[in-house]
Amino acid sequence: MQVSENHQAYWRKNLRITAILLAIWFVVTYVMAYFARDLSFNFFGWPFSFYMGAQGTLVIYVAIIWYYASYMNKLDIEHGVQEEE
Repeated sequence: MQVSENHQAYWRKNLRITAILLAIWFVVTYVMAYFARDLSFNFFGWPFSFYMGAQGTLVIYVAIIWYYASYMNKLDIEHGVQEEE
């Protein structure tokens, strides 16, 4: 089966955005947790390390999911593979 240039470009962009978002996820999940004690400044009246552990990471995860979904919708339309409504 021959894969067209359009599909190859689609998958290149898909893999690139997935890798970028996974790198952000890794930094937020592991690097922030590793350096949490060093993040000793107040953020809205709470220690920043507590805020990132309790609420900040969840907000970033939701933002990652939202961005991926909106980016992929635009990418689907750009390459003509969008779902029919």
